[in-house]
Amino acid sequence: MRKYFGTDGVRGVANVELTPELAFKLGKSAGYVLTKQMSKQSSRPTFVVGKDTRISGPMLEAALISGLTSSGVNVVQLGIVPTPAVAYITKQLANGGAMISASHNPYQDNGIKFFNQDGYKLSDTVELEIEYFLDNLNEIPSYSGGELGTILPYNNAANFYVEFLKNSISTDLRGLNIVVDCANGAATTIAPTLLESLGANVHILSSTPDGVNINVNCGSTHPEQLQKKVVEVKADLGLAFDGDADRLIAVDESGNIVDGDQILYICAKALRNKGKLTNQTVVSTVMSNFGFKKALNELGVNFVQTSVGDRYVLEEMMNKGYTLGGEQSGHIIFLDLNTTGDGILSALQLASIVKESSMTVTELLSGFKKYPQQLVNVRVKDKKAWENHPSIRNAISEAEIALSGNGRVLVRASGTENLVRVMVEADNNDLVTKLVTSIANQIKKS
Repeated sequence: MRKYFGTDGVRGVANVELTPELAFKLGKSAGYVLTKQMSKQSSRPTFVVGKDTRISGPMLEAALISGLTSSGVNVVQLGIVPTPAVAYITKQLANGGAMISASHNPYQDNGIKFFNQDGYKLSDTVELEIEYFLDNLNEIPSYSGGELGTILPYNNAANFYVEFLKNSISTDLRGLNIVVDCANGAATTIAPTLLESLGANVHILSSTPDGVNINVNCGSTHPEQLQKKVVEVKADLGLAFDGDADRLIAVDESGNIVDGDQILYICAKALRNKGKLTNQTVVSTVMSNFGFKKALNELGVNFVQTSVGDRYVLEEMMNKGYTLGGEQSGHIIFLDLNTTGDGILSALQLASIVKESSMTVTELLSGFKKYPQQLVNVRVKDKKAWENHPSIRNAISEAEIALSGNGRVLVRASGTENLVRVMVEADNNDLVTKLVTSIANQIKKS
């Protein structure tokens, strides 16, 4: 049982749960554990550290870096960059990496996630070892004098990542009219100028971060203004990122939301047509729409399902050699290109498919019939208590009986917030609304 790490690093309210003291201990412990495992030859281990635009970022960055350098690790500061940039740069240049971000969460929250020397998020085993030393700092060797790590800025970090992104597609984007919503987050530093450099006509939203407006009524969790702008400027495509730009939600030419399932479908079909879809398989989670699986089957593409969380998607992909996977929430992994979900990389893949095919997003989605699905988040004090609560279990059973095999119910605890997520899916929208409301109300009452 992990004490500090959740499904995506260590998260909490900045300076309340995720304090500078904890960040220091994390840096010291992670620096020690990860450098013990390194195989890259160097006189001194090096970590790269990035952050998003939250007001608490510099505070936690200073503490984290202090912990890393105290364990004898040199640190290269990347500044404000997307999470996938940290993963990519770590794989290319460093022995480990850390990103300070709470992704799509509100600005009050923050988080710290680590990458190993190959650019992958840490396994449960490694996280547990870091937690052990976090609570037993006295067992970490002491360093002093010339043994301490140093701190260096890396002013070219964004450009290094941008060159990789440009080389990920084989066409320019001239002629495309695109609206991009940067969520007042890390995408601000890269996405607009990158798309413009590739020839697209770009309209920019939410690109003035002030430390507290990250994800506020914008980005992948609130694409409403993006939908309006796409229609207003008659764009071909809208692109919305979250705070650390590791996920993408798109909007079609008519202002309709295109979620991760639909983006995966478009990419899978394009790769299959080119003979580049490894093992003719796509990996996604139990949150995927039933219509997604059905549409892939009609393409002759296999569908593999995992637990919720991009780490589980990635784990399945690595174990079986698959190269395309992701989540309905917009985490899309192109494992032959990067080691983690990458919103900007996904945006380029999608935009290049639109350009090369000379088709609209709506046309590219022909063959995908989305089944009505509703997700309700219920805020709770104890996000695990529902599992054995009789009245809640009874409400779920009644819903499953009502669906009679023509739909499904999924209730699960959030991995990053005190929420219980209730999802119901069926071919009858009125029934979906009735059942998801019934279960959510029972959780609130209980």
